[in-house]
Amino acid sequence: MKQDSLCEKAEMPVIPIAIWVGSYLIALALQKYLVLSPVLQIAVALIPVAPFVFFVQRFIAHLRNLDELHRRVHFEALAFAFPVAMLVLMTLGLLEHSHVMWSEKVSYRHVWYYLPLLYLIGLTVSWRRYR
Repeated sequence: MKQDSLCEKAEMPVIPIAIWVGSYLIALALQKYLVLSPVLQIAVALIPVAPFVFFVQRFIAHLRNLDELHRRVHFEALAFAFPVAMLVLMTLGLLEHSHVMWSEKVSYRHVWYYLPLLYLIGLTVSWRRYR
């Protein structure tokens, strides 16, 4: 019975992820399809903040319940994803500053989509290393 409770704790926090992504999609839809005052635009933009904080709390709790190998794999994935994300943002900023790339062509609001992708790449590389 105790083994089952350990497995439940080690599961990825899917519900917090779904709530966060759902709140982001709702905010995106509200901004796209409704004409809002500036105050309401700010309020709508802040809708995903609380669900994201909830997701981060649950994800950290998830990581704390993992064994040492799993923690190390996730840490290495983050150690890969964070600097690569910084490199991407720095490069985009410099390209925009040099007027080679304008924000009309590439928007920073789309950059965050790549951050989970970088994390998943880091996870894949890290798991391959420990096989």
